[in-house]
Amino acid sequence: MKSGRSKLKNLRGLKKVVGRLRRRGKKIVLANGCFDLLHVGHARYLAEARSLGDVLIVGVNGDRSVQQLKGKGRPLMPESARAELVAGFESTDYVIIFQEANVERLLWAIRPDVHAKGGDYTTDTVPERAVVKSYGGRVAIAGGPKVRSTRGIIRQVRRFNARVV
Repeated sequence: MKSGRSKLKNLRGLKKVVGRLRRRGKKIVLANGCFDLLHVGHARYLAEARSLGDVLIVGVNGDRSVQQLKGKGRPLMPESARAELVAGFESTDYVIIFQEANVERLLWAIRPDVHAKGGDYTTDTVPERAVVKSYGGRVAIAGGPKVRSTRGIIRQVRRFNARVV
């Protein structure tokens, strides 16, 4: 069993791993997200994404892209900590941090068999679906309906703190 840190890869290392896995006939799944404050929705998403293939690679948005996507005050944790936490999930085989606002460059680089997105998407609304289809991959929705969000948890904590103070 790999430790969390040994699961962390740069693009060059990940491409080598993917090449070896493909030669062994493994089905590769890519999931991605900010993972700014881990919650049950993330655990469900990654577990179901892993069930769609033999190997789960998780792309974690870098700090710059999280700030672009989520706004001021985000991310709550630095990219290295978020990546290490995601790597700690049993369902996660490899983790890579990517700096772009979307995962298209990573999709082109590793061409996973399945690109899994969370329940806040449908197969028609996944932003990268055209890229995935262009190289013959499949888009899948994993983790069930969205029941939690980092934004919602942050609001809940702020309301609680306002009452306590």
